Order: sequence, then C-alpha cells, then structure tokens
Amino acid sequence: MRKLKLQMQMSIDGFVAGPNGELDWMTWNWDEKLKNFVTEFTAPIDTILLGRKTADGFISHWTNVMSNPEDEQYESARKFVETPKVVFSRTLKDSTWAQTAIENNLVDGVQKLKERKGGDIVVYGGADFVSSLATANLIDDYYLFTNPTAIGEGLTIFDGTAKLKFVESTPYECGIVLNHYRRA
Repeated sequence: MRKLKLQMQMSIDGFVAGPNGELDWMTWNWDEKLKNFVTEFTAPIDTILLGRKTADGFISHWTNVMSNPEDEQYESARKFVETPKVVFSRTLKDSTWAQTAIENNLVDGVQKLKERKGGDIVVYGGADFVSSLATANLIDDYYLFTNPTAIGEGLTIFDGTAKLKFVESTPYECGIVLNHYRRA
C-alpha cells in the first residue's frame, strides 16, 4: 500500500499559520542540505493531495515558476506541475487545473488512492485540510519543518490527541529542524 506523507512548515510553538493564515514567519533561506532533502523526498512522489483553499495558490505559483526556465526553482516547479494532483473539496465538482482531479469524499478518496499501484503520495495543505486527514488517521508519515520562530497564536493541524512514533530529527544550518514522525 502506498504511503501518505505530510510535508509542512511549523513554528516552534506548534502553529502552521498565524491566526488569519499568515505565513510571513517561515524561514525561506534554506541551506543546500535542506534543499537536497526536499528534492530527494519529492522524487518518488507520484500524487499530490491538496485542500481546496491551498490548491489555487499552490498550482498557480508553481505554474508561474515553471514559465521561467532560469528560475532556481524550475525543476521543483516542473515536478509539482507535472505530477497528478487530487484536490479535496465539498463544493467543487470539476477541475479547472491541468493534471488535477476533484475528490469529494476524504476518507474513501484517500483510501482508494493509497490502494492504487504507484509511488507515495504527498499532502500539501492548509491547517483545516491537514487536520481532517490527521483526525481520520490517514497520514502515515509526518515531516514537520520546525522553523526557529514562535508566533504565539495561530492555526494548528492537531485538534486532539495524536499518537505518533518518533523516527528522526535533523537540524539544518538555516535554523529549521526537520522532525519525522510515523503514525503509531
């Protein structure tokens, strides 16, 4: 069975966004070692899951980056644009994005994707979407990029108790610590 992996940035005090969804606290001056990790992490991924709120910004950002072959993020953009995506939404019926399907049933949809043959699945999403996946116990591996910033209040992906097993922790020169946990 394919694994569902979460890659998400988090503040040191456990928030994934400010109270109104602010992301200005994130560290983006990543060192080469962290960039290489992300490249290796995404290489075997052949499906990307997105929540409706994240989809438009994610897809349009990477499509714009891919329009400029000179951009240092061009190869990442190519991977994100060319990889099939599934957007989970209760309201959307059809996709206006290339390489993107719409799924309305979270639990059944994710289970069917995990049962298909292929590489692993990654989820990039906002707090609500990821929280729904975590609550339904659908995420197999959590890769939490802990930023050296405390924001005091904000949005979290853990609404209740989460039983996770620690796998490893890797510090990077830019100040981010990657904490990898597996579903217990």
